[in-house]
Amino acid sequence: MRKSGQDERLSTHRQGAWTFEFDKMEARVAAVRIRTEALAEGLPAHQHPQGQLAMVLRGTVACEVPGALWMAPLHGGLWIPGGVPHSLRVSAEGNVCFLFVEDAAAAMPKTCCSLSVSPLLRELILYLAALPEGAQREPQALRLHAVLLDQLARMPTEAMHLPVSEEPRLRRLIDALMRDPADRTTAAQWASRLAMSERTLTRLVQLETGMSFGRWSQRLRLIVALQWLTSGLSVQQVAHGLGYDSVSAFIAMFRKAMGQPPARYLARRR
Repeated sequence: MRKSGQDERLSTHRQGAWTFEFDKMEARVAAVRIRTEALAEGLPAHQHPQGQLAMVLRGTVACEVPGALWMAPLHGGLWIPGGVPHSLRVSAEGNVCFLFVEDAAAAMPKTCCSLSVSPLLRELILYLAALPEGAQREPQALRLHAVLLDQLARMPTEAMHLPVSEEPRLRRLIDALMRDPADRTTAAQWASRLAMSERTLTRLVQLETGMSFGRWSQRLRLIVALQWLTSGLSVQQVAHGLGYDSVSAFIAMFRKAMGQPPARYLARRR
């Protein structure tokens, strides 16, 4: 990843990972802006004492924590509490701001969650990310920190994630469906691919994720649908991309899961 503006605390390694010097953070909050190029880039599993907000301006951010996969909403944020092991992956042509917050600086959720980002909070984070390093400790910046933290703690949250497992056979299933969410392979067909009985597969999915195979695969498609809809794709494009036979079938699934049709959900988010 390339560095944005004058911030020099973000470094790129040959293996493509990037790091932030958490032990040198001199204020309660710090922000860096990341832009990926032609290829997706990511950071393997790690953890740090500060909480982290991933605010997506363009593209997608996937975050995996023990037992769950989260997708940061476009024009919104994903909150990762301090001390939680997590890996991050930013899509190609991505544009993301990472905000790091000291644990005691704001009353933030203790578990991962999607977070709404108001226009004011968005501009505060972007302004902070653009400041030269020496300006981070000036009185003006410290006053902005106080406003930013106050706004951050007020943002509505949403728990929308996909339970995942490190069990090797289920990992193959998860990775395949994330690559192609339109794949309609049945549980019986997946069981055959994974060299087990259908009964064993359905029991394994239930045990590892707490969901039935059908409900789990529907949750995956719902999370992908939310990503695509908020990125600007039409309902028709999303329905087709997820392999639904008709737009009405997709809308019915979305309404059942979210309590409202896609158009109303998007209008409320805006």
